[in-house]
Amino acid sequence: MSGSVMYEDLILKAKKLRQDTFNAFVEQGEAHLGGSFSMIEMLISLYDVVLKKDDKFILSKAHASFPFCLLLKEKGYEPQLTTHLEIDPENGIHCTTGSLGHGLPIATGMALARKRLIKPGKIYVMISDGECQEGTTWESLLIGAKHNLDNLIVIVDYNKIQALSTLDDALPLDNLVAKFKAFNWSCLDISDGHSFEELISVLQQENDEGKPLAIIVNTIKGKGIKAFENDPAWHARKVKGEEMKIGKKELGLV
Repeated sequence: MSGSVMYEDLILKAKKLRQDTFNAFVEQGEAHLGGSFSMIEMLISLYDVVLKKDDKFILSKAHASFPFCLLLKEKGYEPQLTTHLEIDPENGIHCTTGSLGHGLPIATGMALARKRLIKPGKIYVMISDGECQEGTTWESLLIGAKHNLDNLIVIVDYNKIQALSTLDDALPLDNLVAKFKAFNWSCLDISDGHSFEELISVLQQENDEGKPLAIIVNTIKGKGIKAFENDPAWHARKVKGEEMKIGKKELGLV
């Protein structure tokens, strides 16, 4: 699809992935709805357009893994539907993640190994903005810059809400772009992380600075269900009762 991107098809696919994810939440009796819905367009952009044969993707914010697993199933894989991913390379899961702060260090090691072995392909890793409060994140940034890992791309789901509060109330990150650049990374900013046009345009840009690349993607937590958007309560919460009816109506499931 990368030669001629059909954005209308991608929009329809995002709608269906939200519907399927919501249904899976109801069936499984658990839901990290907010962070799952904020990254839907990013996942589809990567797997339908951006990723190439030798590239690998790691979902570090694996508590929000339901839409990722469902998308992998659509691609022919058979990952286990869970909120803590177990390594399963044959089914598209390249490392165990779930606890925040683990995916980026692993991705950094993978990118460094590829550099030293002169192997093709890039390592993409999606982290949450809450992970940018973790020490392991900033250690990995130092290592990535030290070794000029221009085959490493970090995508930050910047929805500005974490488990119990807004990011600013818990531990503000302030100017995240400036922080990445201060660690000697290239850094790009996406103003609308739900726009396929903007996502694909930025994700496909060549990184020719010889540095690792961070892409800060501004998103809406819970995107797709207005009643749940930007509400910390929907970081981790079962879908039931009247809220289930609201969700189904807004997603076009009834």
